[in-house]
Parts: sequence; structure tokens; C-alpha cells
Amino acid sequence: MGHGHGHGHGIDANSAASASGRHLGRLWIAVGLGAVTLVTQVVVGLYTSSLALLSDSAHVFTDVFGILMAIVAIKLAQRRTTRSDRTFGLYRAEVFAALFNALLLFGVAGWILFEAAQRISDPPQVPGVPVMIVAVLGLAMNVIAFVLLRSGAQESLNVRGAYLEVMADMLGSIGVLISGLVTVVLGWRYADPVIAVAIGLFVLPRAFSLGRHAVRILLQHAPAGIDVTAVEKSLSGVDGVDEVHDLHIWTLTSGMEVASAHLTITPGAQSPSVLATAQRILGEDYGLEHATLQVEPADGEGRCREMNW
Repeated sequence: MGHGHGHGHGIDANSAASASGRHLGRLWIAVGLGAVTLVTQVVVGLYTSSLALLSDSAHVFTDVFGILMAIVAIKLAQRRTTRSDRTFGLYRAEVFAALFNALLLFGVAGWILFEAAQRISDPPQVPGVPVMIVAVLGLAMNVIAFVLLRSGAQESLNVRGAYLEVMADMLGSIGVLISGLVTVVLGWRYADPVIAVAIGLFVLPRAFSLGRHAVRILLQHAPAGIDVTAVEKSLSGVDGVDEVHDLHIWTLTSGMEVASAHLTITPGAQSPSVLATAQRILGEDYGLEHATLQVEPADGEGRCREMNW
């Protein structure tokens, strides 16, 4: 008896297989809104010598840069390549961008905490009214971007990175607004560093979560929502399957999980029927639409040697 191969849906960049590609337009809008906020904060910050605004503008810059990098990564992943050595295209570019975004978030959060420590020891005189006006403008821009990216953050690692950056910047705008208000009303100069510490502590765990997710993908761990043991048990239960080995499940990029496995079948079992049933189970029960399966006899010609990867 020979052996057969089967696979589910192919990987096609033009069919928007990457979850991030569906939100490309919204990412561009977020970049535009962030750019307006950045320019306004820098101009007003320099004009009023406001350290609070200039500090927050650095945060906004990292947000805009991070989202632009995410867009570049998505465009690279969508490019069709004719090079034979790029069998998976450039989808992993999105994951590298998400990891770099996480590092940016760590850097910004650390910088916020450092600046807060400096201000607690020697709090600057924050110009209240102009700072509050610019903070309201920045907050409005970030709320719009936040709403635009919220749905995409649930299905795309890359969009999630941009979403977290916008959320962190939105909190930064709220912090600047509150500190300006407290300074104007109460004259308390410690408001700004205290709020900055709260923002930094809020950003750090979310940056860690994003970075951990990206590292799991790069290390080709099984997706967090898939029980590999359960998948193996389901495949073993297919009529005609005697054994399942060389089962591998990993994430190519956000929203694109793939799998491969060898199925040893019993004498007399029909390969096409086994393949069709196994593919249906993987697709319907586990969301593994792209699965490459090899069907082989229990012994004799066509029996492969199991590899422990």
C-alpha cells in the first residue's frame, strides 16, 4: 500500500489570510491622528517650555513609529514573492514587528518611570491651561484611534501592538490633562509625576504579554488556545487510523495557525476517506484550516520513520 498526502486551504496573501491585513486602513488613520497629536505637542511644548507635553510627545512618537512599522510589516507579508526559497512568504515579518513594538512599550514605560522619579525629587512648574488644551486634543485623537483598532486587536497580534500603544498614549493624554487641571486648580506640582508612575505601571504588564505572545510564535509553540493532546486524540479516533505521529501545530502569523501530521492507517482503510475526515476535524473543531497530512501504511513500503523534533 502506498501513502498519500493531503492539505487544507493554502496560504494566499491576496485572500487576506493575514488577520492584520484587514485592518490596514484603520492603522493608516491611527498614524495620521498620531502625527497630528505629535506635531501639536512638540510645537506647544517648545513654545510654553512644558516638560510634560514634550515628554508625552516622545511617547506619541514611539506610537506613531511602532504603527508605521506594523504597516510596513503587513505590506511585506502581503507581497507575493517569486523566490523559491521563501516558501512561507514574509508573514513572520508581522511577528517581528509585534515583538519590536513590545520592546518599544517597555522602553517608553521605563522612560516614564525614570522621568517620574526625576519630577518627584524636583517637580517642574507645569503650564496648566495650554497643556490642558493640547491634552484634550490628543485625547480626542487617541480615542478615535482606540475605537478604530479595538476589534482588530482581538484577532491580530500586530494590530494588538498598535492598539496597546494607542491605549497607553490615551492614558498619557488623560494623565497630562489631570495634572494640568490639578496644577491650575490646586497648584500641586506633584500631580504629574504621580500620574506618570501609574501610567508606566499600567503599560508594563501589557507590553510583557504582547512580547511573550510574539516569542511563542517565533519559537513555534502551539497556539495557546489549542490542546495538542486533544488534537492527537481526535485524529486517532478517525475510522481507519491506527496511529498518529509527527504532529506539529504552530502559528505562522496572527490569525494563521497551521498543522502537519502523519497518520498510520489500518489495512484496508481508504486514504482519501481518512484524509477528508481528518481535515474536517482539524478545520471544524480546532480552526486549523491549513493542515498537511501524510497517510501511510502500518508497515511495508511507504512507512516513514518517525522523527522526534
